[in-house]
Amino acid sequence: MIKNNKRLIVIAAVTLVGALGYGIVIPILYPYSVKYGLSDFENGILFSVFSICQFISTPVIGMLSDRYGRRPLLIISLIGTAVSFFIMAFAPSALFLFLARALDGLTAGNFPVAQAVISDSIEGQDRAKGFGIIGACFGIGFIAGPAISALTVGISMSLPFIIAGIISVIAVILAFTLLDETNPHIGQVEHKKLFDFKKLGKTLFDKRVGSTLLITFLWAFAFGMFIFAFQPFSLKIIGLTSKGVSLVFVMFGAIGLVSQLFLVPRVSKKLGVLTAFTLALFTLTASFTLLFFVKTLTGLIIASIIMGLSNSIIQTLSSTVLSLETEPQRQGEIMGVNFSYMSLGQIVGPLAGGAVALLAINYAFLAGAVLILICFLISRKIRLTAENNPK
Repeated sequence: MIKNNKRLIVIAAVTLVGALGYGIVIPILYPYSVKYGLSDFENGILFSVFSICQFISTPVIGMLSDRYGRRPLLIISLIGTAVSFFIMAFAPSALFLFLARALDGLTAGNFPVAQAVISDSIEGQDRAKGFGIIGACFGIGFIAGPAISALTVGISMSLPFIIAGIISVIAVILAFTLLDETNPHIGQVEHKKLFDFKKLGKTLFDKRVGSTLLITFLWAFAFGMFIFAFQPFSLKIIGLTSKGVSLVFVMFGAIGLVSQLFLVPRVSKKLGVLTAFTLALFTLTASFTLLFFVKTLTGLIIASIIMGLSNSIIQTLSSTVLSLETEPQRQGEIMGVNFSYMSLGQIVGPLAGGAVALLAINYAFLAGAVLILICFLISRKIRLTAENNPK
């Protein structure tokens, strides 16, 4: 870990940029787009454009990083992110908002490529610590991003996007000047289609990684429903104000940060990666179930704390498990595929959540609990299989 400290610093900065961008954009994208005359329906499409483009692009960028190296693909991805923020800031019309979100999605491979750098640089079980570091940076960004928006949007609605763009440029400079190439297998990967929908589907039936990829999809699906339902649930059922909802999200970020820094390394070391992963999924199922029954602010806070702790462990260890299941030559490719399944879950989750919420808002939490319970059962099977077939 010390030997590769420079790499980790650069990758941490890249992750922080991505999280800051997400944190800055989400709170202000709706009112910003309304300024350009978009309707609620058009705004919904604008929100989905990023995930759709990310779904298509991440396996392509991951595979290209296996073929041509992590460093050039990481730099290209960061440049795309920076340009997209500046387009958002100075967009002359609504069309450019869609172009910016599409560009950000198409070049949103910086996080899976960053994960591939971790896989290249850190051996075996120690990867959990590396993934934990970048997870902690995501937590910092998720706290700081909305704060930046809150502090600057009153000056100008374009200013948060300009700040995000400047931060992205700094990350480009860091990657260009400090990051060396970490992929020792350049040129050893056979040339294949850059995007193969058929193959993407077949990966779910891959004996080594299919089950973990299915967990990623179902987990993202459940959280897509959660994100859809949480705000109306907090406002209408619990009676929170918009400020109160924002504070709960800040709490999520803070819990995730503390967990990534202190809890994940200790739990994964003491219990083992697979056991800790399985236990976290069981705990997350409990938190979704608790949310279904919650009617008070106290209950909401308790459920949110449990969810924040367990989710931060899952976020880190799912990538660790996947990296351990994959041969070194395919780390970038498989991380890209993993993010495609995550994006797919983030696309269909809110749609399914909206349909379920027609019955009752909190039914989305119950549906999420069922999905995460399935993830728990799958992870238990993965663990038992690994124990019965040690390498």
